[in-house]
Amino acid sequence: MWLRALSLVGLVWMAGQASAQTYPNKPIKVVVGYAAGGAVDVVARTIGQSLSSSMGQPVVVENKPGAGTNIAVKSVVTAEPDGYTLMMAANALAANMSLYQPAPFDAERDLVAISLIGRVPVVIAANPNAPYANIKQLIEAAKGKPNSISFGSPGNGSTPHMAIELFARAAGIDLQHIPYRGGSPAITDVIGGQLPLVAVNALEVLPHAKSGKLKVLAVLSPNRSAIFPDVPTIAESGFNGFEASVWYGLVAPAATPKPIVTKLHDEVQKALQTKEVRERMTSVGGEVVPGSAEMFTQLIRAERQRYAKLVREANIQPD
Repeated sequence: MWLRALSLVGLVWMAGQASAQTYPNKPIKVVVGYAAGGAVDVVARTIGQSLSSSMGQPVVVENKPGAGTNIAVKSVVTAEPDGYTLMMAANALAANMSLYQPAPFDAERDLVAISLIGRVPVVIAANPNAPYANIKQLIEAAKGKPNSISFGSPGNGSTPHMAIELFARAAGIDLQHIPYRGGSPAITDVIGGQLPLVAVNALEVLPHAKSGKLKVLAVLSPNRSAIFPDVPTIAESGFNGFEASVWYGLVAPAATPKPIVTKLHDEVQKALQTKEVRERMTSVGGEVVPGSAEMFTQLIRAERQRYAKLVREANIQPD
């Protein structure tokens, strides 16, 4: 019996090796759970272009926004596990397992991590006429009138929303959250003076900060951002060790053969070393984060636990 089982394992291993040797022999699809033009889409297309050049097959990005990225995740979970359907995931992959009940998927069971790609910090930006120029002044104003200062975000349970909830708890203040359907309308209302603050990723704020329509109070990252070199980090603002970034990484259906996962991981690591990918990530305010698939798996697990605690304590509900 055990010899038969061993033979079966050997056959499966050899089949995986054989498929990896011929992989890829047709176009690869990368699913994105957000609309075209956003930060995740830009990262997916940047990596896709690099992988297409190195692997000799087209890499097609398919945008599937909706249900807080759950539609996109489920399409990948149920896809053929052959390495031809991947997903460029972000923080929502870890957060949605707590935000939505019953949990729409189990990322650690239903998907396999290929590689972390990079991070883009969340930023806190204000209308130029807001009566605070830095985080210290914001905290003083918020403590003077609890729950009187509102901030916009891309939506309930979005990464920037979660980031500001974490920051508010660390600072001992209460801010009023105004959820929007995306970062752009939130930014528009802050520019128009309807709201004093907005929390979004650095990419979305950049053009408005350059034009003077927004002032960035802090970047929620351990190091200063390349696109906002004069803006203090949250650590420099008095919260050492606190950070909140939007991270990006490639995942595949759980049963994808290990040799294919390994091949994809190795190709991504090569892409992250190229000048083009590094410059593109820097241009959107981020940084590349090379590392093992195990490192990405551990990040998803840690983020899942962090968000579960926050969702429970702050009673955050999805839109």
